[in-house]
Parts: sequence; structure tokens; C-alpha cells
Amino acid sequence: MAFERITQKDWYKILGAKPSDSPAELKRKYQKLALLYHPDKQKADVPAGEVEERVQRFIEIDQAWKILGNEETKKEYDLQQREDNLTKEWPLHTQIYLEEMSWNEDEQCYTLSCRCGGNYTVFKSETKDVSLVCCDTCSLVVEIL
Repeated sequence: MAFERITQKDWYKILGAKPSDSPAELKRKYQKLALLYHPDKQKADVPAGEVEERVQRFIEIDQAWKILGNEETKKEYDLQQREDNLTKEWPLHTQIYLEEMSWNEDEQCYTLSCRCGGNYTVFKSETKDVSLVCCDTCSLVVEIL
């Protein structure tokens, strides 16, 4: 299931969770909220406006679980969050193609020299997952196209 970039909601916040929570902890938090907001569990005397808010909250909780409860989509979401945070915090130096970087057979990685003398490094195992790479010496970032 491909993870689409949507105007980002903080799915962890919706579940009252942290990225470091274990899958079991995420599931526990989801189940607790799902029971609390499930439409079938609502009292009959709740005003109509509040019922709609609670249904919307349940839908968000369910969406959060669909993303964070699946190992693959959680990994993609976490990478995207990390990327979004990097672009907010670090200056983007340039955009390059992986092929423009030097291949190091011994280390099984691509490298590019930074203007500060440091290096940008992408290991072969990361090439599919990484699009932003920090210099190992300064705060500059390159985007891999």
C-alpha cells in the first residue's frame, strides 16, 4: 500500500503516542481511543453537533491506526516526518542525482564532498528510502532526486 503525502496530520498526536512507542503500545492506545469514540458506544442523550465531532474524531483515530499500525506505512510516515523536519531546520544546499555522487565499493555507499570539507553519505541499503542527506560536518543538506 503506497503512502500518499497528504496535508500532514500528526498521527502520533491523534493517538496520544510517540514515535518511540512499541507496536503493542500503539495498538493499546488506538484500542482505548477507538472504544471511547466509537459511534456505537455513544450515549443517546449526546447533542447532534457533539455526535458529529466524535464521529470525526473516531475516523481520525482509525486513519492514524491504519498508518501507524502497519509496519510499512509507519516506516514511510516516519521517514516523511523526518524529511519534513529536516527541511524546516536545515538549509538545503543543492539538489543532485544519486548518479552524480561517487560510489565507494568497499563501503557500499555513495559520497559527495561538501563545501565545508565534510561528506554527504548514502549507503546502498538506504538509497530507496532517503531523499535528504545531511553533511557529516556542517548543517547543510542535499536533496537526492
